[in-house]
Amino acid sequence: MLTRLTDVDAPQSGASLPDRLSHWLDWKQAIALSTALDGKPSEPPDDVPAFGQAAEDECLRSRDALIQAIAADRAFVTAAQREAQGMPGIDAANDYAPLRQRYIALQRKIQATTGSLRGNLRDMLAQASPEMARLAEVDAVMELALSPREQSLLGKLPTLLGEYFDGLRQRAQTTSAEPSAAWLDVFRKDMQSVLLAELDVRFQPVEGLLAALRAS
Repeated sequence: MLTRLTDVDAPQSGASLPDRLSHWLDWKQAIALSTALDGKPSEPPDDVPAFGQAAEDECLRSRDALIQAIAADRAFVTAAQREAQGMPGIDAANDYAPLRQRYIALQRKIQATTGSLRGNLRDMLAQASPEMARLAEVDAVMELALSPREQSLLGKLPTLLGEYFDGLRQRAQTTSAEPSAAWLDVFRKDMQSVLLAELDVRFQPVEGLLAALRAS
């Protein structure tokens, strides 16, 4: 999706996951991962509820709530909808700034929600069995090690979308003599799609922990 929107050449990597990890983890993180894989799992807290349908429902509700928040956010309201609802348009002199702010706010909401769910599910997994407790510790190590890289990469999205925004606006100005908001509606739709894709990416560890808990 980003390749299509930004004209950036991003070929699929042929490297295996272990090869990738060897570049992503420093020596301290590698030791922590080895300890989690080979060591004795730490004792889980006593006050963690057992995994059940309630936990599944909470994950589903949280994801649905985020999807609805993205769908309903004012940043993605089309020009026709804004006019019908009496909402102000975007100031042409500073038009991307409010969209960027809304994107970052929704990014943070997704991060906070998925981080909380991941931690809760990991605590439940640690109570299931020694094998599952080891998996929970591996997930904790991986989250700690890879989160900064994830944050760095996903944090670039608002800037990339800003470049896409400027390109669309420039093309609209050079190809049409009449002012039109059609390009801005295209941008809003694509920006919303990128945010939903980011939501899918951030929920992958949550879904992995759910799958492990169902199998435990």
